[in-house]
Amino acid sequence: MFYPEAIQFLYDLRLFGAKFGLENTFQLAAFVGNPHQKLCFIHVAGTNGKGSTCAMLESVYRAAGLRTGLFTSPHLVSFRERIQVNRRLIGEDDVVRLVKELQPLLKHFPNGHHPTFFEVVTVMALKFFAEQKCDLVIWETGLGGRLDATNIVTPLASIITNIQFDHQQWLGNTLAQIAAEKAGIIKSGVPVITATDEPEALAVIEKMAREKNAPLKKVGQVSSLSWAGKMPALPLAGEHQKTNATLALATVEILQKQIPVAEEKIRAGLQNVDWPGRLQQVTLPVGRRILLDGAHNPAGAKTLEAVLAKNFSAGKPVLILGVLQDKDWQHICETLAPLAARIFTVPVSSERSANPDELAEACRKINPSAEITACDCLDNALEKSAGDGFVVITGSLYLVGESLEMLGLSPANGGERGLNEWAAPPAVLADR
Repeated sequence: MFYPEAIQFLYDLRLFGAKFGLENTFQLAAFVGNPHQKLCFIHVAGTNGKGSTCAMLESVYRAAGLRTGLFTSPHLVSFRERIQVNRRLIGEDDVVRLVKELQPLLKHFPNGHHPTFFEVVTVMALKFFAEQKCDLVIWETGLGGRLDATNIVTPLASIITNIQFDHQQWLGNTLAQIAAEKAGIIKSGVPVITATDEPEALAVIEKMAREKNAPLKKVGQVSSLSWAGKMPALPLAGEHQKTNATLALATVEILQKQIPVAEEKIRAGLQNVDWPGRLQQVTLPVGRRILLDGAHNPAGAKTLEAVLAKNFSAGKPVLILGVLQDKDWQHICETLAPLAARIFTVPVSSERSANPDELAEACRKINPSAEITACDCLDNALEKSAGDGFVVITGSLYLVGESLEMLGLSPANGGERGLNEWAAPPAVLADR
């Protein structure tokens, strides 16, 4: 087996969609020796900010000398981004080896209960991190929390970044329902840290924490921490990243007795954190500025709006917008369309892409004075906006990944972006 064959095998697992539940993951992990029982975790759930918070925690603990595992999703370009040790992507040879080791084990599952792509990848990551003797794994949920495959671990701390509307077809149509799914990662006696400020959602998290006897730390401003007034300058743009940093700092403080980290290492970790595709500004050799941001839900669009108002207020940017059909693209258009004088709507490289013509029509209703063009591909939009000095590309992390490749900012590996797809029919989660 070679790497392309391993990727094809993982791609074929999409046929099994997404099944919510832990039984398969527990069983598959048991087949490979329960590697999660040999590891320490920080488990991170939430609507927005999960990846950035994970990146900050990983950077801090790596700066402190720990061997860190990082598990995140989706990937921007390469599948290997999902599984990293000390921020080095898992090697192609290791992907092949792990696929070969897990492949025969899948035959032990009865018809109708075949492990899904995410379940298999979760156990691949656990096995790899255990083999690599990671001191600490920063462990991001895939979707939700309660029935997410990542929830077979018992972490040192659980983080719920925030609760906003996203993935309603799977997680519920109210903030309370969504919070109940995210709060499913709370374990008995394990501290919980959250920046959730929506009262309806916070009440659910508080109730779950009480029932599990899990100490709850609510963070808002940095002033609530011993780091008040000492927050270092962050390389990640946006005021919201200060909230993510506060979450990371609170977690590090809570775990100081178990994993001591000196203040200078905390500072170094935060100052050197790297997380592409989130308000990532690049300047091309011709002097053209491009801002890449995966604002894929209404809350993310609001964050992008705030950053543009504060940091890029001189003139309106050109907007290249592509969104997934199953996202709340109408509200995203309502937020972002007024910000631009020219808008190019594009398809996302996904089976779930929203129609560019529909996006364009929604933007025209919000901003009739703007010049709005529906394009048949991203390359077309980039060509049409080649003379513009400042371009914002947003609406989906999938689109950001495609942009990184097309702009030569990441090695071309477009065939692996399809691994972010899975044919999951909307389902009501049991026992909500």
